[in-house]
Amino acid sequence: MRVNQPAGKYYSTDYLKKLCDLWDFRGSGVTNMHGSTGDIILLGTTTKLLEEVFWTLTHDMGQDLGGSGSNLRTPSDCLGQSRCEYACYDTNALVYFLTNEYQDELH
Repeated sequence: MRVNQPAGKYYSTDYLKKLCDLWDFRGSGVTNMHGSTGDIILLGTTTKLLEEVFWTLTHDMGQDLGGSGSNLRTPSDCLGQSRCEYACYDTNALVYFLTNEYQDELH
C-alpha cells in the first residue's frame, strides 16, 4: 500500500517510529522508502488487516494514503525554499495545493 510522503519529504523521528510500529504490528515490516512514485510503500499484509491500517494511518496519524490511480499519481516535490537558497518558488505549498485539489483523481 502507498503512504503519501510529506512535503519536501521531511519526517519526524516520532512519525517514522509510529509508521514502523504500525507496519510491524499489522504488516510484514518490509518497506520501500520513496520508490518510483515518491510514496512510502508498505509491502506485505493480509486483506483483513488493510482496513485497520487505513484507519490508523488516516485517523490516528493524520496521514493521507498515496495515489496510484490511472489519472494522477501522488505529487512529489523537492525541498524547495526550505533548504535551497536559490529556490524561486514554494514547491511545498504547490504540492499541498495540488494534492488537495486533485484528491479524487489520486485515489
